[in-house]
Amino acid sequence: MPDLQAAVNDFVVKLKRRQVEGSQATARETAVLLRSVISQQRVPHSNQAASLIEAVKSVGVQLIAANPVELSVGNIVRHILHIIREEDVSLATTDVGGLSVSAGSDDEDDTHHDNSSALSAAALAAASRSALRAPSLHNLLESIPSPAAAPLTGSSGGESEGKSKSDKNSRSWKLKHGVIEAINELIEDIDNCHSQIAEQALEHIHQNEVILTLGHSRTVMQFLCEAKKKRSFQVFIAEGAPRYQGHALAKELVARDLQTTVITDSAVFAMISRVNMLCPLYPHNPEVLLNDLKSPSELLDFGDFSDCIDGGTGGTRLRVVNPAFDYIPPQLVSLFITDTGGHNPSYMYRLIADYYTPDDYVLQQHVEPGI
Repeated sequence: MPDLQAAVNDFVVKLKRRQVEGSQATARETAVLLRSVISQQRVPHSNQAASLIEAVKSVGVQLIAANPVELSVGNIVRHILHIIREEDVSLATTDVGGLSVSAGSDDEDDTHHDNSSALSAAALAAASRSALRAPSLHNLLESIPSPAAAPLTGSSGGESEGKSKSDKNSRSWKLKHGVIEAINELIEDIDNCHSQIAEQALEHIHQNEVILTLGHSRTVMQFLCEAKKKRSFQVFIAEGAPRYQGHALAKELVARDLQTTVITDSAVFAMISRVNMLCPLYPHNPEVLLNDLKSPSELLDFGDFSDCIDGGTGGTRLRVVNPAFDYIPPQLVSLFITDTGGHNPSYMYRLIADYYTPDDYVLQQHVEPGI
């Protein structure tokens, strides 16, 4: 598949060079690329889902490594892996149901009927166990009876082999077709996510409120513009140094007749007491401390600092990070607004479980040297 590999390499280069920026653009292109990967992937007669998962993971690891800061790439990769697992479970459940129905219609062989009834009972028991356990695709995959438990029919060996091969080919096609259809729906949701979030603006923004935001966000802009149709409110925008994206958002809002004021990032402290709503929340690694004021000696010993600088050649291995966005502690977030509606922080774990599988949280295991 040289054309597919060329497309993967081209997208990797774009991510490295920041030629594709923004969560929506990167998410959409990632979904389109992975759709092509699945479409062109040759699926074996057995372990069809495992083959697709391995192919998506292989490409996904490359894309994430190209630009680890763009979190939407990893999210789309994990969501598509979740789609594959769901489609595989759905087909397996349908196969078990079909076996139960066909077994119940054949009364010629009592032994065959007893075995089929046992298979049906095993399927029902598995469903009962799944209902009692916490929702997890891993549990569902474990609870489905193995096809090897299906009773043998009285047909000849040649007919059984031909039918089995035909069923496997049909199942492979159904799996890929179902996954591709789900990805098409995902791409459509990505295209419409801004408008779906903006439709909820009137539920959250009220008359004469003061709203504070930071930098530039297309989602926030559409959200505020939708509320402007029936509400009158003020918007304060922190300029977002060093890129000063807040100026770009201010120009767009002023062009749409919104009362907009740009403030410096240091003035947020003085404005926060007047604010009714703060949006949006930017992704952040909780292990990195940004809000704490510490002395340099607490963060880096003098000996470690001197080792980073090569006084002889003038070179340096010291890297200074200038954070572009501030960190909002989770306990200060009162509401998450998504394309499916507003959700309390306590519900987010359940929402994430609907889109991702715990087995895919880590796409590539890091092996320590010497182990």
